[in-house]
Amino acid sequence: MIMMKLKSIVLTCLSLCLMSLLSCSDDGVPGTPDEGNWVEKSDFEGAIRSGAAGFAINGIGYVGTGYDGDNRLNDFWQYDPDRDAWRRLADFPGVARSAAMAFTVNGKGYIGGGYDGSDELNDFWEYDPALDTWKQVADLAGPARHSAIAFGIGDKGYIGTGFDGSNNLKDFWEYDPATDVWTQRTSVGGSKRIGAFTFTIDGVPYVGGGSNNDILEDDLWKYDPVDDRWTELSDLDDTQSGDDDIARSNAVAFVVNGKAYLSTGVADGTLADTWEYDPVDDDWIEKTGFEGRARTAAVAFTINNVGYVVTGRNGNSRFDDIWLFDPLEAYEEND
Repeated sequence: MIMMKLKSIVLTCLSLCLMSLLSCSDDGVPGTPDEGNWVEKSDFEGAIRSGAAGFAINGIGYVGTGYDGDNRLNDFWQYDPDRDAWRRLADFPGVARSAAMAFTVNGKGYIGGGYDGSDELNDFWEYDPALDTWKQVADLAGPARHSAIAFGIGDKGYIGTGFDGSNNLKDFWEYDPATDVWTQRTSVGGSKRIGAFTFTIDGVPYVGGGSNNDILEDDLWKYDPVDDRWTELSDLDDTQSGDDDIARSNAVAFVVNGKAYLSTGVADGTLADTWEYDPVDDDWIEKTGFEGRARTAAVAFTINNVGYVVTGRNGNSRFDDIWLFDPLEAYEEND
């Protein structure tokens, strides 16, 4: 009888250990919440890569540049969600690069900065999707950099933070396409940082996360472009459950229906969890975890009220998959 009880205890312990190991897998495993559903779409047709640049214009996604593990890239691709299909466009004309910055203003895309394998860059280029053409615009007036934040608001583009080859940065710059001029604005709040995330809700940009001095930053800031002022919000460890710390670097963020979604990235390891930010409550709620393999240095954009996550890497593995996230759908496995 004693031996049977011991065997039962051992089997129970082994089962619990196996469950624990599975939950820590590098594969994307849905979080405990069942809110939000990930669906794999038609693979990106370019080479596997991480550190690509991307944006969406008029219901079409665009992805280009990056690093395939051997070479920096300058190809450029279009994704049509209605056809679930990719098409190669005119190559990015600047030097091949990874970890570049990208934003959209007035129906045009902008890509610049980044790293070419030897040097940080500060050149910028404008893409016209109607003509499938590129033209060079004014170089970033601040230091050359990679792994910085970038976003567009109204008729202006903004970039800030990143790494200049020697130091992390927190400076912040505004680009006016009408005058082709960069103007320095108030630096991003908090610490210098590399690999921060950014998103924009109803014309208000938010910046958070990243790392500095090998320490993850857990703050979140919003910017008022009229007053040129940064305001600190709740830290990234101030989630609804109260006991999570979602600080990370090189994550993706996108906005759907007035709420932001933060997913993937790296902290103690490569991540696959997904969190929803409500600007009204200034609070984070966990959603269904990313169902692809956990990754960092991916690209994200929003089209027709759903988010898309493309490419990225886990260790030395790089990816060419694309995943759709609908926060209003219930989780369904393997769809």
